[in-house]
Order: sequence, then structure tokens, then C-alpha cells
Amino acid sequence: MADIVPFAALRYDPRLVTAERVVTQPYDKITPAMQERYYAASPYSLVRIILGRRSARDNTEDNVYTRAAASFGEWRRGGILRSDVEPSIYVYSQRFKAPETTVEAERRGFIALGRLEDYSANVVYRHEQTLTKPKADRLELLRATRAHLEQLFMVYEDSGEIDSLLSSALKAAPQIEVTDEYGVVNRVWQVSDSDVIDSVRGKMRDKKVIIADGHHRYETAINYRNERRAQARAPDTSAWYEYAMMTFVNMNSSGLLILPTHRVVHGLSSFLPDAFLASSRGYFEVQELDPAVDAAQAIAILREQGSSGVPLLAVLPDRVLLLKNVKPAGSQFLSGLSDRQRALDGVRLHKCLLEGVLKLSEESIRNQQNISYIRDAAEAIAQVRSGKANIAFLMNPCRIKQVRDIAFAGEVMPQKSTDFYPKLLSGLTIYAPE
Repeated sequence: MADIVPFAALRYDPRLVTAERVVTQPYDKITPAMQERYYAASPYSLVRIILGRRSARDNTEDNVYTRAAASFGEWRRGGILRSDVEPSIYVYSQRFKAPETTVEAERRGFIALGRLEDYSANVVYRHEQTLTKPKADRLELLRATRAHLEQLFMVYEDSGEIDSLLSSALKAAPQIEVTDEYGVVNRVWQVSDSDVIDSVRGKMRDKKVIIADGHHRYETAINYRNERRAQARAPDTSAWYEYAMMTFVNMNSSGLLILPTHRVVHGLSSFLPDAFLASSRGYFEVQELDPAVDAAQAIAILREQGSSGVPLLAVLPDRVLLLKNVKPAGSQFLSGLSDRQRALDGVRLHKCLLEGVLKLSEESIRNQQNISYIRDAAEAIAQVRSGKANIAFLMNPCRIKQVRDIAFAGEVMPQKSTDFYPKLLSGLTIYAPE
């Protein structure tokens, strides 16, 4: 099933650059302020390749993609990026504290190449829809650099056998150690022992894997692979573009954390809180809470209610509503969906409240016209109470079992249904042909 291959990674030479100054968060998590900070940190920051500055003077010969390719080539020729000698897999550990907690956890996986598989092959599964625009951008970058610069985050399932095979590597000092801007300690160990690698490959052969993060980049890699296949004189299943760089994490790991992503609706000129309350009562069991509820109290209420149901919490300027069981009238919005999807917080929110009550179209939600996605519940609440937004919807995090069941059933969740934390750092390893 899953075809895992070792590779000689391109890595920053620690004698020439300091890792903390050149690695970044994934491209789609880099804000304009972060981009500027990364640019200032080093002339060799990976941001210059994965999310370079655009210019009003950009043209077909000089643009963000050509500059990325030029920098990448210069760094390789100058030894800033050096290739490891031996094909390897790389143990990757992240020690972290979940936001707003003091509990420390560790998520461990391994970086390797994974064969790109069409979804129809039932080896790699998705759980979210993708959008055209981000894929077009990443495809241009891949064409220009001919490199996989960031890891895809994949999850598989076993009872810990693969982690045990790789545990001996942790006795040595890591080749890379970086503490990122969120306090996450990232460590990487190179594993070149062919017996260990063969054992890991053997264990992975019967696995199905799910894309946790990186849907757009995975589908971009598929599109690029198909382009290269069409250009090739003869099929070559071992060609470099048949693979992408992936980090594999056991979904049963205690360190696998999914955070909720809350929704904030803004810019609705005709929004009336009383009308929203009246409509919601027709579709949900609604309980009014103390209108002064803060973020910590809201999260605690959701957690408690989530032990026996699928609650949502709506924050209006002068009200806080707990929405619980869907009434028969609300079920009309869920018709045609599987029981797996009907049980998802995000589906109930999108179908019953965003589309049903607020009359937002699927397209406008997909394009984020009147909706923002926010991890921090306090920020979501503050936007409503300051008058910047009409209403905020808070929810519990999705469970990994739900992700697994939805993915393996060939179904998808609404966008931004999962927020795996922490993110994989970009720039620890890079995959490119010689």
C-alpha cells in the first residue's frame, strides 16, 4: 500500500547558517508581519523561496517564482544547502505546550518520501476540500524550483511498532534542534541504517495514510507528476517527481493534537440578533447563557457539553447562546449526508447556521467573503463585542477518529475543520533531484 522511500535530504549547513534564522512556519501560516521578520532574520531564510515578496514590477522573466528558483540554485551551489551523503529517513520530534495550557506533550514521527497516489488507489486519503487558487500558486513554485520544499503531514495507524523501530535513534544527539516562535522544540535525527529503514518500509506497506495538513500541496504534487509523465519519453515509476516529502505520524500518538478553528461572521449589513435567535430556536435546542461569558468559560462549557452531544456556542453582541440537539426542522439542512457527517460540529454549523439561518452561500463561505477562521476563542469573542463582527461561533475540536472515519469513507469535511498543532517547520529537510 504505502510506498515509503529514504532520501538524501538537502539541509542547511549549520557551519554557515543558524537554523533558527532560516526555518519557517508553513507558507500558508505566514502572515505579512512574519514574512517581514523572516526576511530580516537571514538572507537565506526559506521564506524567500516558499513565500517571496511580490513586486508591482513583476513580469514573466522576473517574478516571485523565478527569484525563488534563482535563490534556491545559488544556495545549493554556494553550499548553504548541502545534500546528505546517505539515503535516510529522519525522526522528527516536537515538544510543545498546547495553547493556553501548561501541559507539555511530544509528537513524534518520521520524514521520508512517499509515493504520490491518486485518491482512487485507496492508499492516500483526504479529509478536506481544496481550492484552485492555492494549488495554482504552489504549482508555479514547484515548476520553477523542481523541489519539494515543505513536508506534507500524513497520519497512519498502528500500535506503536514503527515508533519503537526508530526509538534507538533518539539516544544520540539530534542533527537539528530549533525552538520556533511558538516555543515548540523541534528535533531531527538522521537514520541511515538500512536494516531499520527496511523494517520501517515493511511496516508501512500495509498502511493507508490520511493527509492531515497539506491537501493543496499534495494535489499540486499530483498535478506536477502528471505533467512530467506526459513529457517523459517512457514511464519511469522511480522518477523523483513520483514522490513527495512527507512526515508520517501515528494517529494513535498521545501527542497528536487537533485544535478547534472558530468561525467569525462579519460584514452582514442586515444581521439582526433577535432574528438569528428566533431562527435558531426553530432548528436547535437553544439555551441562553450569561452574556458576559469569557473565552475560558465558553471553552469549558463546550468541553462539558461535548461529552454527551455536539454543542455549538454562538456569541452575539449582547447574548451568548448554547445550541445543542438539532430539531427535526434543522435536519432538513443535513439531508443527503452520512451519519458520520451529520455528527460533525463543523457540518452542523455550516449547513444549519451559516447556510440555513444566515443564508451564506457555499461559494461565499469557500471564498471567505463574510467569514474568518480564528484559533483563539478570546479573539473571536472580542471581535464581536468590539463591533468588528456580527457573530462568532465557537466549537470543540474535531477528534482524530472522526477524521479517520470520514477520510476512509471517501467523504470530506468543511474547510478548516482541523487544526493540527503544532505545525511542521519548513526548511528542516528539502527534497530535490540531484
